[in-house]
Amino acid sequence: MAVITWWGHATATVRDSGVSILTDPLLTSRLAHLRRRRGPLPGAAARRADAAVVSHLHADHLHLPSLRVLPPGTPVLLPRGATGAVPALRRLSHLHLLEVGAGEETAVGAVTVRAVPARHDGRRLPMGPQRVEPLGFVIHGAAATYFAGDTDFYPGLVDAVGPCDHALLPVGGWGPGLGPGHLDPARAAEAVRLLAPRTAVPVHFGTFCPVGLGLRPGAWFHAPGDDFARRAAGLAPQTTVHVLEPGGSVELTDGTIPSGAEGGRR
Repeated sequence: MAVITWWGHATATVRDSGVSILTDPLLTSRLAHLRRRRGPLPGAAARRADAAVVSHLHADHLHLPSLRVLPPGTPVLLPRGATGAVPALRRLSHLHLLEVGAGEETAVGAVTVRAVPARHDGRRLPMGPQRVEPLGFVIHGAAATYFAGDTDFYPGLVDAVGPCDHALLPVGGWGPGLGPGHLDPARAAEAVRLLAPRTAVPVHFGTFCPVGLGLRPGAWFHAPGDDFARRAAGLAPQTTVHVLEPGGSVELTDGTIPSGAEGGRR
């Protein structure tokens, strides 16, 4: 059994076999020109993690103030080269920073976290030209849960991820347009068809909005989750999609019927 809690954007907690893994922590109400426009600010429950994973260097995924509030000693898995590209990471001396590359596995209690490749911009923009290879992660416990980070589909993705029970897939962004290296609802649904997980949760949408776009973002902000669910229902009927509200959780049992789901729908 796994429990997935989506805190908004690409931040989620995957709990499996008594171990909590926090993904791409972004725990604040603002980031540069972006403001949180939906869902509560993640509280203490989001910071309680046995480990955190960071998929790539972009500031909405590698967010230093959010890493700073994690408890002392928390292991944080980062793409190899991250501490060289982002020297400020070295000031987070209270954390146990671990750089990993695709294919490497790290044990965290009763689960194993395996890094897999991602197709995305590996630079730390706008800070400089340093580039490291972005990652996704597969959390192996009682179930196998794939967290894609930010990625587009690429040849070899299915083989790299391997069999998975649950998938957290990005379906949008923080603005009206998506550049290269992203899944939109249509491509994410195609990824679900090929990966064939039992369940999928859309992430990376409907949370942050640029200040210039006002207090009421348009359909680009709200629609990607339901659009993904609709497309996945047609392409991958074997997969149950849970569209969560920020702060909502779904408990995934041995079947595809959720127990204690909040905001999950097909």
